Amino acid sequence: MTGGRDASAGRPPPARATAREWTGLAVIALPCMLYSMDLTVLNLAIPSISEDLKPTASQLLWIVDIYGFFVAGLLVTMGTLGDRIGRRRLLLIGAAAFGIASVLAAFSTSANMLIATRALLGVAGATLAPSTLSLIRNMFLDPGQRTVAIGVWISSYSAGAVIGPVLGGVLLQFFPWGSVFLIGVPVMVLLLVLGPMLLPEYRDPEAGRLDLASVALSLGAVLAAIYGIKQVAEHGPDAVSALAIVAGVALGWAFARRQRRLADPMIDLRLFRLPAFSISLAAYMLACFVMFGMFLYNAQYLQLVLGLSPLHAGLWSVPSAAAFIAGSMVVSALVRRMRPAFVMGGGLGVAALGFAMLVVLPAQGGLAWMVASMVISSLGLAPVFTLATDLVVGSAPPERAGVASAISETSSEFGGALGIAILGSIGAAIYRGAMADAIPAGLAGAAEVEAARSTLGGAVALAGQLGGTAGAELLDTGRAALLHGLRLTAGICAAVLLLVGALVAVRLRSAGEAAQPKAPSDALPER
Repeated sequence: MTGGRDASAGRPPPARATAREWTGLAVIALPCMLYSMDLTVLNLAIPSISEDLKPTASQLLWIVDIYGFFVAGLLVTMGTLGDRIGRRRLLLIGAAAFGIASVLAAFSTSANMLIATRALLGVAGATLAPSTLSLIRNMFLDPGQRTVAIGVWISSYSAGAVIGPVLGGVLLQFFPWGSVFLIGVPVMVLLLVLGPMLLPEYRDPEAGRLDLASVALSLGAVLAAIYGIKQVAEHGPDAVSALAIVAGVALGWAFARRQRRLADPMIDLRLFRLPAFSISLAAYMLACFVMFGMFLYNAQYLQLVLGLSPLHAGLWSVPSAAAFIAGSMVVSALVRRMRPAFVMGGGLGVAALGFAMLVVLPAQGGLAWMVASMVISSLGLAPVFTLATDLVVGSAPPERAGVASAISETSSEFGGALGIAILGSIGAAIYRGAMADAIPAGLAGAAEVEAARSTLGGAVALAGQLGGTAGAELLDTGRAALLHGLRLTAGICAAVLLLVGALVAVRLRSAGEAAQPKAPSDALPER
């Protein structure tokens, strides 16, 4: 199908990847898997870190969040830098820095030192996604093979999310908390050894110097916006979060204006005028919006409503991760039989069905229903993630692949943060409204009462203190409130996915052509 279009256009078919490229893909998957593992294993180590380093509440928050802040804030900068100095070179520099920072984090002697080393890990981690994805763009020129390669790339993140908690739990059982950071060292050493042998180098031969003012504006815009969104998710809307979001928007506007004036911009804004780029980017961001937003509810339902232990709740998430990997792997077979737009639209419809199942989730005995819903939604979202990424990267000219990859990953960071903030706020408002009059008057311990009014975890703790009928009634009210918020949020997610699926199916019907390799001259509209 794709080969026929190339022939009819008078172009020779693109070169097909050899065993060298496929082996290189396995090397590329290693740091991607490690990236998602690093996001998950830290949560398991938090109790041990708290006991050893005794961080304040604010310091503990920064230990958890600063890695993601720096990754999100520097993705675009690193993508642009890779286009200029070479994507393999940037990947190897980032791998070395990640390994060194991992050792420093493992042997941190204070909370502030761990915060600083986590920030270094974030800087190094920001090189991984744009470098690896843009290398795939150059290694796999055949569109069908590139779709498979991107499916493997995305699956490596899911594999890391599954492996991380299991491996982290084993390490923490027998070794100090620093061991979870040392996981990355052998992986990065292997990348440094095999990368120069198996990965090609590519850079934009006509790239100018990196504009430091643009770097500062993009970093400030993303950091401020992500920080404000996270504040809303954790504490509700307030003046600090509003100011941060407004500052982020203002800096983003200044960044966009500067890009229009530069002869060699950090981001060529003409990319956003390509439908395959802009619509796929929006679909990717909204898919992350619903997926991350629902993660909040799934974990609470499994542990606080059904009473599963964290380990058992984690194990019951494995089927959905396996479904996501399977869904990513079958994409290439599907797009040989139908247009990418219809595969994406159909996937969004399947995911909407999975979320719609949660609208009628039982209050008790709903484990099988929840797992089935997670499996179905993962099967539907996996092709969306793979094809949206493929279309975003494939629609950009080769010399812009690094920054296109970075924009793709930044959109997923924003989508996830927005999903947690907006969908989490909806659930929090429903919960607080239901719990306003549920707690008996005159209870001592204002902090415990406020925690019970804010989260189901707080209500479980307070119910345990109360005991008897009062505790049971409080717990029933809290569980019912959480379930009500989960059902409503799932309905919103299903509606969003159906709307996005219809938009994608209609607007991207010709996206197959957009995914073909393009020369720089025909890839972008005129300025």
